[in-house]
Order: sequence, then structure tokens, then C-alpha cells
Amino acid sequence: MDKRKNIIHQDDEDEDENGKIFKSKNLKAERRRRKKLNDRQLELRSLMNKASIITDAITYIEELKNTVEELTDQLQQMEAIGVDEEKIKFEAINSEQEMKKLKISPEVQVSQICGTKLWIKIVFQKKKGGLTKLMEAINVLGFDLTDTSITTSRGSVLFTSSAEGVDGGVPDADQIKKFLLEIIRSI
Repeated sequence: MDKRKNIIHQDDEDEDENGKIFKSKNLKAERRRRKKLNDRQLELRSLMNKASIITDAITYIEELKNTVEELTDQLQQMEAIGVDEEKIKFEAINSEQEMKKLKISPEVQVSQICGTKLWIKIVFQKKKGGLTKLMEAINVLGFDLTDTSITTSRGSVLFTSSAEGVDGGVPDADQIKKFLLEIIRSI
């Protein structure tokens, strides 16, 4: 035999299941073909993974949209019910009747604390814009308010505050009381 034919190249040999080494002419080409096939199969799997992820994301987003729509509808219904209840509550409380029932009458107390400082207590009927009118009147008198407290209950408003004359002069406490009584009666 020819020595050249007996030489087995490392690249062209392979083992079978029994451990025997054999020679194949197409071994390299077959390996390249299998590697290429495996690479394409992996690429296809990754594309399928991406597609399933995108499909899942679209499904999830649609579910979120539906949830948002449902919650928006519920919120609008709750707001509509809340507005109706507030109207009913507001209409149900007649401040003048409540004050009479509880024997609360409008009153003004003004006491001089020291120097230009006064203590003011006012009880009046709760009406829209009433507190604003009172604050404007006190501002016209030229007082700075400190330690102010405002409480509302059963159709009445309790306003207490310390007031200090801005210009240093303070009108008579009785004059201030009369002026504030006129204001709360006009509210």
C-alpha cells in the first residue's frame, strides 16, 4: 500500500459510537452545515422569544387600558354622587333655623387687652361670603389680626382673634362692637 493513503489527517477523522476512528471526505462540510443550522435555530428561537414578549406586553397594556377606563368610570360616578350628596347636605342645613334651635344668637364681644391690643369674639350665621365680609370690615377698621381661630358648627360661625391697631390708635371697644354687630347682621 501507498504510504500516502494510510496517513489520516486529524481534521478528516471522527469516532463512531464504538470508539473506532474512520475517515470521511465530507466531515468538514457536514460540521459547517450542522453549525450553521444550529445557529439559525438559535436565532429563530430568540426571535420567537422576542415576539412572545411583545405579544405579552401588548396584552398587558390592553388590560391596563381597560382597568384605567373602569376606574375612570367609577371615579366619575363617585364624583356625581358626591356632588349630589353635598347639595342635599347643604340644602338640608338651614343655618338660621339651626341657630334658633340651639339657642345660639349672633353676638360680638370686644375687650381691650393692653395698649392697642384687643380681643374679639364674634358668633354669626353661616352664609356664603360672610367671613369674607367680616374680614374686610376688620381690615377697614385698621387692625392686624393675630392668633385667629374660626370654627363652624350647626349653621353658625365662631370667630376669635387678637387684633392690634396698625396706626397705634385704637377706637373705643364699644364703637368697634357696634360696627361689627352691624356687619354680622348684614351678612
